[in-house]
Amino acid sequence: MTGKTARQCSSWILPSLLAINLALLAGCSGKSPTPRYSVSNAGSSCYAKALPTSGEGGLAWGDTLNMARQKSLNNCIRYAGRSGGTPDTCQVVLAECRN
Repeated sequence: MTGKTARQCSSWILPSLLAINLALLAGCSGKSPTPRYSVSNAGSSCYAKALPTSGEGGLAWGDTLNMARQKSLNNCIRYAGRSGGTPDTCQVVLAECRN
């Protein structure tokens, strides 16, 4: 008797869960996307890229060329350390400002 009840119960659980999931997704799809973080350097015109000899490098924007260089170097050190690279070998390889 319990085997038959379990089969009947499982036959409606999956469709119910799918319906609930679709209803939740439909409710969220009409909302306009909102940024989850603020873009503090949206108007920055200078950028720089720093790379280590191994690992991940860093790209950064700044209001001045020196600010962009420093930020990219800091990002390179952080990302190279996380990726198992060599943070002490980071060098700025590209730095310029847009017009």
